[in-house]
Amino acid sequence: MMAAFQQFQMIMKTDDEFLRACKAVRGRSTGELSKGRFEKLEVELEQGEAVQVRTEVFYDVTRSILSYNDSPDIGFNASLNPYRGCEHGCIYCYARPSHEFLGLSAGLDFETKLFAKMEAPQLLREELQAKSWKPQTIAVSGVTDCYQPIKRKLGITRKCMEVLADFRNPAVVISKNSLVTRDIDVFQTMNAYKAIHVIVSLTTLDKQVARNMEPRASQPEHRLKTIEALAKAGIPVSVNMAPIVPGLTDHEIPALLKAAAEAGATGAHYTLVRLPYGVKNLFQTWLDEFYPTRKDKILNKIRDSRGGKLYDAEWGTRMKGEGIWAEQIAQMFKQSKKRYGLDKKKSEGLSAEHFRRVADKQLMLF
Repeated sequence: MMAAFQQFQMIMKTDDEFLRACKAVRGRSTGELSKGRFEKLEVELEQGEAVQVRTEVFYDVTRSILSYNDSPDIGFNASLNPYRGCEHGCIYCYARPSHEFLGLSAGLDFETKLFAKMEAPQLLREELQAKSWKPQTIAVSGVTDCYQPIKRKLGITRKCMEVLADFRNPAVVISKNSLVTRDIDVFQTMNAYKAIHVIVSLTTLDKQVARNMEPRASQPEHRLKTIEALAKAGIPVSVNMAPIVPGLTDHEIPALLKAAAEAGATGAHYTLVRLPYGVKNLFQTWLDEFYPTRKDKILNKIRDSRGGKLYDAEWGTRMKGEGIWAEQIAQMFKQSKKRYGLDKKKSEGLSAEHFRRVADKQLMLF
């Protein structure tokens, strides 16, 4: 694994000054450095070694910034992800296995070795300026959170949002970090052209569960305040209970949707926990540590919702699951949405009718 990582580092630019400024972090959701799917070697930390692990940030020199998908159960075609890896460290994150393509682990590496696409704003400008671009909604953070903690140091996401605002291209932003409120001014500019919708991911109202499950994401009360701030600023905002963990967080559906509605959310969505590849092993180890007495109940409910397995990638069922527990969750969610007014479809959604191509501001100076 280390050899593969060293080869990858050769094509990366490391910001030494930024790395020196990083402080040792207190909590991670996993300490596992398990071997990736494509590696022959495995690294294990000895007992007592590296109690605290620093976050490392590398420059990703990708030459394109928009990704496309044709999955029938995903509600967007184009997405923008400024980062690879996520400092939030959510134990259930389905994006963890993507780090294995870099020769890194889906465990601790995913949380601590991050790759920042510093040229994302300019790449986005170039792609939107191209005649081949067909104006459409772009999902910002379809994989990893664009407002994760390192956003405090790096201004990538804001600059990307400013580009989208310049072009008046619609976007949906998904985040579980209160840092999203720092860009309310840009969102207001976009909202004048029906070009922004923010989705706040809120999985639990229990502070301890959130701290265990999503160690470096904003606490639940701060996410509710984020919804409130966005709503007061006139920004369309909804809540995403993603994921729901049967046996751990499903009982919170009514209370969570009630709190979101009271904070100003106008819509709600959910997904059932997804545990692809090595994530299922990380998740089981995590349950051993934090919820050993509930482990079997949680895993059995997940299996009952996934055709006897911990994960089923089948389109149409992978997001919501199937079976008695999945149906109960679906009904509880539907009834709670209706009770708290989160099921009302809005007559006007995002629009690309105001899209315009804007020349590079640097070129306009000459």
